[in-house]
Order: sequence, then structure tokens, then C-alpha cells
Amino acid sequence: MFADMPEDVRRRMAYLEEIDARDRDDGTPRLERLRQVPPETGQFIALLSLTAPAGRHIEIGTSAGYSTLWLALACRRLGRRITTYEILPEKVRLAKETFERTGLSDVIELVEGDARDHIHGVSGISFCFLDAEKEVYKDCYDLVVPRMVSGGLLVADNAINHRDALQAMIEEALADPRVDAMVVPVGKGELVCRKR
Repeated sequence: MFADMPEDVRRRMAYLEEIDARDRDDGTPRLERLRQVPPETGQFIALLSLTAPAGRHIEIGTSAGYSTLWLALACRRLGRRITTYEILPEKVRLAKETFERTGLSDVIELVEGDARDHIHGVSGISFCFLDAEKEVYKDCYDLVVPRMVSGGLLVADNAINHRDALQAMIEEALADPRVDAMVVPVGKGELVCRKR
């Protein structure tokens, strides 16, 4: 996918993949690690975002901007922008560097702060990628779903590898009459919800 991916983006993705692999092996403290999605998840969410109806694209949990790059490539094809939220200042710094080095800043709005403090003013969401601290998933789900357009997609990462921590939220989504939902075994597991 994205055979026409710009070389600057490929290089930055490879750089972030190296850091992420090293962080996982060398005992870097959890909050300091990038903890980004694997490439197959990046491709998956980009493909899904390309199918989203007209509306706003958002990401909750930017880290260093790896998944944002995949989504920004999709948004550029669609003539849309993505707004991404990150709470940790060091990750915000890394994400800004990522977006500047890849030339994708024109389709990315990076918001520093807790997404839960900002989403109240957002409407018309057509795509949301949720990859934040697991204890905020339910709050984010509850904020995003009512603000989604019909046919809009919410994708939540770690639905398999953090199933214990996310069990209640996943069960709620699977039973939610507002969405059609399922867990897809891509990467670390993706909860995919489509607004009815």
C-alpha cells in the first residue's frame, strides 16, 4: 500500500520503527517508549480511513507520529486533514519533528493536551484512531461515538494484547446499538466500530 509513499516519509517511519524496537528491548520506561503500532496496523488504519465518509479525521494518542503519518497519507489522498491529540510534552516534540521532516504538516493539526478536554467541541467525525492509555479508552469512546457521522469509523488499538484491561469497553462497543463492531486480528488487535 502507498507504493508512491514519499522517501522522506519512508525514512522517518524506518527511523521510528528502529527507536520503537530498541525501546522495547532495552528496558526504556513505559511512558518514555514510543509504543507505536506495527507497520501492518498502520497500513490497515490508512486503508480504513480512505473508506471513511466525508467528515473529520482524528487520532487520540500521537506518540512520535508514526500512525499519524499513515493517516496523513490517506487524508492527503482524500483532500482532508487529521487532528491528532498528544498529552506528553516529549512526544509532542518528537511528533512535531516527524511532521516537519516528512512534509506532511499541511494535513496534520497536532493538539497538545488531553483529547477528552478538546473533543467536546468537535463534531462530524468520520474517522477516529484511538491508541492512548488504556484507562481512557472508555471515556474517549463515549465522547467520540455521539460525534460521529453515519458510516464513520472508530478504530481502537490493542484490543487483543490488552484485552483484559479493555474487556468492559470492548463488550460495551460490541453490544452498542449505535455501531456495528468487531475485533480484527491485525497487529495487536483492532476494535473496529462503524456508526449506524
